[in-house]
Amino acid sequence: MPESTAPALLWSPSPERIKRSRLRHYMDWLARERGLDFPDYDALWRWSVQDIEAFWASIWDYFDIRAHKPYTKVLGRREMPGAEWFTGAELNFVDQVLRHETADRPAILFASETSPLQQMSWAQLREQAGAVAAHLRAAGVKRGDRVVAYAPNTPETIIAFLAIVSIGAVWSVCSPDMGLNSVLDRFRQIEPVALFAVPSCHYNGKEIDKGGVLAELVAALPSLKNLILMPGRSSEPPPQIVQVDLWADIVARSAPLDVTPVPFDHPLWVVYSSGTTGLPKPIVHSHGGIVVEMLKMMALHNDIGPDDVYHWYSSTGWIMWNAQVSGLAVGATIALYDGSPSSPDWTRLWRFAGEAKLTVFGGGAAFFANCLKAGVKPREVADLSRLRTIGSTGSPLSEDAYAWIYRELGPDIWLMPISGGTDFAGAFVAGCAILPVYTGEMQVRCLGADIQAYDEAGKPLTDEVGELVCVQPLPSMPLYLWNDPDGKRYRDSYFDVYPGVWRHGDWIRITPRGGAVIYGRSDATINRYGLRLGTAEIYRAVEELPEILDSLVIDLEFLGRDSYMPLFVVLRPGITLDAALKDRINQAIRKAVSARFVPNDIFQVSEVPRTLSGKKLEVPVKKILLGQPAEKVANPGTMANPASIGWYVEFARQHREKGAA
Repeated sequence: MPESTAPALLWSPSPERIKRSRLRHYMDWLARERGLDFPDYDALWRWSVQDIEAFWASIWDYFDIRAHKPYTKVLGRREMPGAEWFTGAELNFVDQVLRHETADRPAILFASETSPLQQMSWAQLREQAGAVAAHLRAAGVKRGDRVVAYAPNTPETIIAFLAIVSIGAVWSVCSPDMGLNSVLDRFRQIEPVALFAVPSCHYNGKEIDKGGVLAELVAALPSLKNLILMPGRSSEPPPQIVQVDLWADIVARSAPLDVTPVPFDHPLWVVYSSGTTGLPKPIVHSHGGIVVEMLKMMALHNDIGPDDVYHWYSSTGWIMWNAQVSGLAVGATIALYDGSPSSPDWTRLWRFAGEAKLTVFGGGAAFFANCLKAGVKPREVADLSRLRTIGSTGSPLSEDAYAWIYRELGPDIWLMPISGGTDFAGAFVAGCAILPVYTGEMQVRCLGADIQAYDEAGKPLTDEVGELVCVQPLPSMPLYLWNDPDGKRYRDSYFDVYPGVWRHGDWIRITPRGGAVIYGRSDATINRYGLRLGTAEIYRAVEELPEILDSLVIDLEFLGRDSYMPLFVVLRPGITLDAALKDRINQAIRKAVSARFVPNDIFQVSEVPRTLSGKKLEVPVKKILLGQPAEKVANPGTMANPASIGWYVEFARQHREKGAA
């Protein structure tokens, strides 16, 4: 679907903004040090994807990456999956952070629903990470061991992360708003030896006791040897089946931070991105891959550096938490907020932005949409005179939201929506401080990311909607999935449709200006308020109820529309879907998964469409609900119950008519 008219121009960078941008500085460095003079961003991008070894070598040299051993080759094995980057190099993510230590500005600013703005110096960050790392070593934690956290977006969580990875152990975290089953589905797979956890957390004006959940977590993770209780209160005594230590006692014992060098491809963290069947995918990223990707993203695309105060609203369960932490790797002060963005109202984060004197403020697209609907006027509630950049991600940002941002924040703000994913801990399309911003459009394909829109036959499309694919390897693509020894699950997750080409699961259109528009998920993964979840996690929660025989959940996130997620349930004979049963279903999802994934509506159906092999037809039903003809998306010859699809066709018709009315 090519565009009919060019979108409105919303912003153009001033000559001064272009001159002081980090991207312009990098381009000048390429001309001076490499003899590579590019007239514009498009020429730079084309070089970066046509000579990927030279490009990534330039990133290494431009940022002067601190390595204990140099690399001998930029790219060994080139195939996807399995590309081998920076052979021979040894480094540690923590070195890239603490090289910026200074007394001139804080490392972290922090506030929450219950805490006013506080700050932590770079020296305090190093000292406390050193104390925690020393405790872990004394507890027997070794390089390669997994250490996990059930913790909120606080400085203590970042300290724990830096301590863990400084000794070569592997980090993984779940947010305390996640239900017990969802946490166990993740942590059980990686067999952690230690757990950092809060005994309580505060959200939306409520103190939530997590003591009972902690007891169940510890009991269900037999590999655990040590529980570190982070600040907080609980009415439950700590579980005594493992060694229990208190955070305050650990950080009171001073110790130097001794950073362990590890190979470029040593595991840094395990993050989770769900498919539609089975357990969440435990994705392993490398120290080196994350370092080079995050330096590129933070500096060259987000234009962040040591003079910035950088905040991206996130829970610890979203990859944007990892991106927030990575702001430290370019020397920025990072500003954390823990709590609800709407408590007591939708002005809270804007007031935080003023208090922290943010220069860069990012959030999920749903946040800006809610501010628009609530009539928020940020400049009337806070001094935002230092704010120069707004970032958005998680889902497509509507044109109305683009307009609201420029109307309410002023014409000098640079808006940089980005789109990427947990899967490779980076962005495919993002901002560019030296180019204009057009309504509804992300500015550029990222440097080093050979992004195309493919049709079903694997042919590139121009100015038409297609599957988002990446046709060249990136250093931050997963090393592997945990417990996937033959790599089958990894290949099936990203390379099953176009062999040797990464299929991301989004619909994209590359515009004539070289920018991009994302139209939402092209697969059945749920993208709820920027958090991705596999449908299997919801099915487990729902279908454990004795009244439920079968279920189907569809996420209708799509460009310019509110997220709408209906749940369809097949009930046992004689059972009626009344208000009480709907409430029980919602409560089951809240407890086992998260309140974020409670459906908008629940409908009773007679059947869930399935293939002959028994697989739920999630993607075909999603396409039908988005308006595509059933005959084009569902083949009756491959279905076990072809007549069942008619109900969803009629539902889609009624839903569209209701929306039009």
